[in-house]
Amino acid sequence: MHKNTNALVKAIRLATLAAVAAPASVLAGGFSLNEQSASQMGVANAGAAANPENATTVLFNPAGMSQLSGTNISFGAAVLDIDAEAKSGAKAVNQLGGEVDGSRGDDIADPAVLPNFYLTHEINDSVDVGFGIHAPYGLAADYDNDFVGRYFADKTELTAIAFTPSIAINNGKGLSMGATLNIMYAEGRLSKYQDIRGGVYQQGIQQALEAQGVSSLDQLPPSVQQAIQQQAQQGAANLGDAYEANFGAPYADIEGDDIAVNFRVGFLYELSEQTQIGFTAQTGTEFELEGEIELQGYPAPSAQSPLGVAPQTLTENVTVPLAIPESATIGIRHQLNNEVTLLAGATYARWSRFKELDIYSREGQAGPVSEATGRTGDDPITHITEEWKNTWQFNVGGIWQATPEWALKAGYAFDESPVDQYVTARIPSEDRHWLTLGTQWKDVQSGWTVDVAVGTLIFADDAKVDDREYSHADPTGQPISNANYQAEYELSAWSAAFEVSKAF
Repeated sequence: MHKNTNALVKAIRLATLAAVAAPASVLAGGFSLNEQSASQMGVANAGAAANPENATTVLFNPAGMSQLSGTNISFGAAVLDIDAEAKSGAKAVNQLGGEVDGSRGDDIADPAVLPNFYLTHEINDSVDVGFGIHAPYGLAADYDNDFVGRYFADKTELTAIAFTPSIAINNGKGLSMGATLNIMYAEGRLSKYQDIRGGVYQQGIQQALEAQGVSSLDQLPPSVQQAIQQQAQQGAANLGDAYEANFGAPYADIEGDDIAVNFRVGFLYELSEQTQIGFTAQTGTEFELEGEIELQGYPAPSAQSPLGVAPQTLTENVTVPLAIPESATIGIRHQLNNEVTLLAGATYARWSRFKELDIYSREGQAGPVSEATGRTGDDPITHITEEWKNTWQFNVGGIWQATPEWALKAGYAFDESPVDQYVTARIPSEDRHWLTLGTQWKDVQSGWTVDVAVGTLIFADDAKVDDREYSHADPTGQPISNANYQAEYELSAWSAAFEVSKAF
């Protein structure tokens, strides 16, 4: 099912054993993840591009490695938990407009664990190198099998791990520059139940046209058109209900994986002894998640079945493109006095790259699924309109050095959701406020430091889902069927993280 045959992918799999995909609505924006470091999480990532406290600067701004001496390591993990459930009143209709019975799907997200590890080493006074392992992207949602919107979503999973070799140089006059190569491995899964009624309806119309000796309904009188449509709709509804009662609804399950690479550059400049400013920019890229679609329970003609059809399982090799956005971050750190440090920052991400979620065949029109569903040309097997928008995240925070050993931290971030007009059951999302608290203990003599942080997400509003079926050819046009899922989601979340650092 996966194309994991080389040693690199096997090594990546071992590194991801401890990682669990993040709940869908805990994401920093889209499917990015905020919780990469307890030391930065304590201030809601405020000024992270200008605040190289430890080896985690490999991720936030590689130029910051120039301000670390000797060898440094940081490692830890974050726990994320979210409550995301459709509120009372969730409803759906099938492709013919008939009401779908079912539940609200229960809480769709389980707790997730995100481990991380970072290392830096000073080569000489001008050059530093580093390495990191972390989970930059991820999401997960899983509905109950009787979910009323099951024709739109069941399981949604994305798990990614990044390996980040980095280098930094400085001119000895307050300016540092760094670069990071992100080598990312990702696995994805999409599944849902299939509504066969629309396809059966179209077959009924086609058979009636052939019986009339015409190629289009427009060639027939209005009264005949109406009669054919009513008969086809009733037949499709009856067959669809009977098929599901006898065999259950067909189930589509798509899995795939890929390796992608992007780059990050960073700059760090000391404006004065108290103030410095940092800037990072990351390139976009795209995963081509290659794997397989398995369509279970797809109806096939059968003389033995009283319905004339019986379930069969079809498989086909597929690709799922997944766009990763460009982003830019600016941060500032100002030491107000010996005890208080103020931090601020902002990140802009080009999520408008993510316009659709399509599944393409790698077998052409001859693939079993493509052949059965009538897919032709370059059209995808399935299409979901996304049309995300670009986003901003703004962060402020502060650190109070209460004693030489103990520091207290607090932070706030406003995080825009990239999900715009097309809010789907797979990613019910809204703008959010991120509030965090942290503390740090440091033993200056031994070089050991421990950070812990907690955070909560307060969502600006309930996520309002209005899921419909659109065509790939006209993704923002009129829906291609009557199918619709509508619900409001009540969202809340918390996170906690720890981190251990050591300077050698």
